[in-house]
Amino acid sequence: MAYDSSFFQNRDCEYFPCHETDDPENFNCLFCYCPLYALGRRCGGNFRYNERGNKDCTRCRIPHERENYRRILSRYPEIMALAREQDAKLARGPEAKK
Repeated sequence: MAYDSSFFQNRDCEYFPCHETDDPENFNCLFCYCPLYALGRRCGGNFRYNERGNKDCTRCRIPHERENYRRILSRYPEIMALAREQDAKLARGPEAKK
């Protein structure tokens, strides 16, 4: 089933496409900043951690493939739980961050 809001492309973007692809016609910009990034190692993508300890997702095209729209939406409960956990830690104060 296709969704009108499941695909967006910004060919005027100076970075388009931001990942190597053999199929620019189907490169989805909807999740320009991947919502799964916050899940760290649990995101399910093709990532690595660079020498500075930052997550490098340049080899991952999960958010940019048209067919992954529902896959990403299905992970929102995990993302929301992570946000709730972080909010609860902040509410408890500096000692809770440890």
